[in-house]
Amino acid sequence: MSSPLRDKFIRHMVLQGLSHNTQDAYLRAVVELVRYYRCSPDELTNDQIQRFLQELIEVRKRTWSTVNVYFSAFRYLYHQVLGWDQSRFSIPPRGRLNHKPMLLSREEVSRLIQATGNAKHRALLMTAYGAGLRVSELVQLKLAHIESSPDRMMIRVEQGKGRKDRYTILFDWVLEELRGYWREYRPVLWLFPGQDPNRHLTVTSAQRAYYRARDAAGISRGRGIHTLRHCFASHLLESGVDLFTVKRLLGHASLKTTAGYLHVGTVQNRPLQSPLDEFNQSK
Repeated sequence: MSSPLRDKFIRHMVLQGLSHNTQDAYLRAVVELVRYYRCSPDELTNDQIQRFLQELIEVRKRTWSTVNVYFSAFRYLYHQVLGWDQSRFSIPPRGRLNHKPMLLSREEVSRLIQATGNAKHRALLMTAYGAGLRVSELVQLKLAHIESSPDRMMIRVEQGKGRKDRYTILFDWVLEELRGYWREYRPVLWLFPGQDPNRHLTVTSAQRAYYRARDAAGISRGRGIHTLRHCFASHLLESGVDLFTVKRLLGHASLKTTAGYLHVGTVQNRPLQSPLDEFNQSK
């Protein structure tokens, strides 16, 4: 991609307020298209762009979620940045794949978290599950985001998906675990700092902590630390927490997204309770 077009593309994303992760993903997708054809993307035809997407699906066997990133990146570049209309660039409409999240039982989540002897990793996994956080939100938590006064008991999530701030619940059991972790590690700024205390833990490191704990617990199911967020949602719904409350805690834009967790079982009429109650019973 020519430097002026690259600069224009990046500037447009920055001014529109796209997250850093989205900017990086869109830029990588366009760079890959440029390297494939060895020419600037504004010199390509609609047929060439579609053939590249076809190769991603049929030859490289990219997952549907990955291909969707390319679709979105190219739409953004050609429609919003270059201003091409449908006659110059279009992608056939595609159906959505309805993948149900892979879930663990409460007992499996308990085993997984207790399987790590590292207090930092145990607190990390406990917070991921107990607050229903995305991994990007989890690693960027600061000490100031933990509002533990008795009249609050909330975790502030700043600039989550869609660059939105929100609050989620802070259960007593999570707070107790975090306090034990703090006494041992004494983090200053970031709740879960990396090797450099001035930087937060990376997403990759958080994923590794999850997989190590999962393997140590002898559990084969669960596709990454995001599984714990799925479990948080489903276990709350199973406990009778209403759909709107779970939607708010997760930070979903659409109630339909949250409703996807209803498949795991019948929602019963019970008061709000922590999905971590079984940890208290096993202490």
